[in-house]
Amino acid sequence: MTYVLAALTVVLGVAAFVYGGYDDSPGLQLIGAVLVAGAITFAVRAARRGRRK
Repeated sequence: MTYVLAALTVVLGVAAFVYGGYDDSPGLQLIGAVLVAGAITFAVRAARRGRRK
C-alpha cells in the first residue's frame, strides 16, 4: 500500500510540475518537485525498512 501511495504522489508531483511549466508558475513547479522527491525518499526508506525485518 505504501508503494501505491508513493506512486500516486509521484504522478501528482509530475502533473503539478508540468502544469506549473505550462502556466509559467515557478511555485507550482517547486511544489511538484518537492512532492516527487519526498515520495521517492519515502518509498526508498520503506523498502529499506522492509528488508531489515
